[in-house]
Amino acid sequence: MNRKKWILILGATALLAACSSAVKLDKAPVEDRTGSTTGNSTPMDNAMGKSNVPSLEVGKSSTDTLPVSARLVYFDYDSFAIKAESQALVESNARLIKADKNRKVVIEGHTDERGGREYNLALGQKRAEAVRRALGLLGVADSQMEAVSFGKEKPMVAGADEASLAKNRRAEISYR
Repeated sequence: MNRKKWILILGATALLAACSSAVKLDKAPVEDRTGSTTGNSTPMDNAMGKSNVPSLEVGKSSTDTLPVSARLVYFDYDSFAIKAESQALVESNARLIKADKNRKVVIEGHTDERGGREYNLALGQKRAEAVRRALGLLGVADSQMEAVSFGKEKPMVAGADEASLAKNRRAEISYR
């Protein structure tokens, strides 16, 4: 009887160890930049002299002026930290959302196909929450945003090469 208990304990321990990950999913590195910009300039404008995000006409009610590429935030493998190159994109979306208090967005977190289903759902949620927190720090009302995760269930690109996997590690800002 005692031997069965030890086997059960060792089996449970091995199962839990196999499910663990070194990636910390509890705190997204987001910095408050609400006072760092003036007018329509962004930190990327200042650093590079220009922005690679298309300009937005804030007064328009349609999102036709906002291409899909301006609503995608890409992430590194096993990470939910927003890259510096995506800051201008997040700021542009924040300006557009704040311009219309009735506008709502859903931030969809996605991962590549590597990893288990539960882990990818959690990582996708952390990616969506990181973008949501960044938008909130830029003044977007919490009632205008919702964060959801699709994990690896909705890939943007099929393929197992690194370029395809990188396109699938994203948070997508969907306007409603």
